[in-house]
Amino acid sequence: MKEWITSNATFIWQQLTDMGFTDILDIALLSIILFYAYGFIRERRAGKLALGIVLLFIIMVLSDIFNMYVTRYLLQNIFQVGIIVIIVLFQPELRSALEKIGGEPIRSIRGIGEQKDNAETLIMIREVCDAMEDLAEEKTGALLVFERTTKLGDIVKTGTVINADVSSFLLKNIFFNKAPLHDGATIISNNRIHSSGCFLPLSLNENIMKDLGTRHRAGIGMSENSDAVVVIVSEETGTISIAVDGKLSRGFDKKTLSAQLESLLLSDNIYKKIKNRKNMKK
Repeated sequence: MKEWITSNATFIWQQLTDMGFTDILDIALLSIILFYAYGFIRERRAGKLALGIVLLFIIMVLSDIFNMYVTRYLLQNIFQVGIIVIIVLFQPELRSALEKIGGEPIRSIRGIGEQKDNAETLIMIREVCDAMEDLAEEKTGALLVFERTTKLGDIVKTGTVINADVSSFLLKNIFFNKAPLHDGATIISNNRIHSSGCFLPLSLNENIMKDLGTRHRAGIGMSENSDAVVVIVSEETGTISIAVDGKLSRGFDKKTLSAQLESLLLSDNIYKKIKNRKNMKK
């Protein structure tokens, strides 16, 4: 073991002394990638899978140090096909991560190259908040999905296309408990009601509170698999919640819901202007 430590220490020292600017940049980029990868899987089901892989890797290193030939042979063969195994096991998380990585540049390009109609978005948010407030008071369940950079065409196909302007009256009619489309989710795209009665993927997160029903689990699942913003109204309590990036925030009223949707759906510059204007009025 002493020889193993000495040889590896010598190797590491040689690498450090021969390190140039490109090597430092390479390490910095890898560190950033690993940091964001850790942040992404930390609170997801993939975290347990990643921990298992790390433990296997540690065991393989120990088997090499202590010359445990059988264990090392088995683990080396396992890690030879490890990339394929990781792709299969982490498929939902990898898809979500790649969609979000690809979505950030698109969002930036849109902000530079296009002048988004924020006035329409503000009107849409106002209509949504009016509807959610009334539905919450009546304890009528609702599930509303706001499409952002990740396109939801596969989700839209599971429902009925409406393609109508957003209005509080229409939303309340859609989620009326005797209406045919009230059980599914309604997708809002480009400030219009695109489709209703849609089926969303359920979250597999085991840490979700047990008192949350299928509607909340579906909302969280949709936010885990895309960058969509999901608004949920509880049928049991009338509580308004928002799911973003797999995280659920609860206890919104009309005012706080409007402020949160503005921060999530408006461009940063417009949101800052609106926030400053509201602060000045106070």
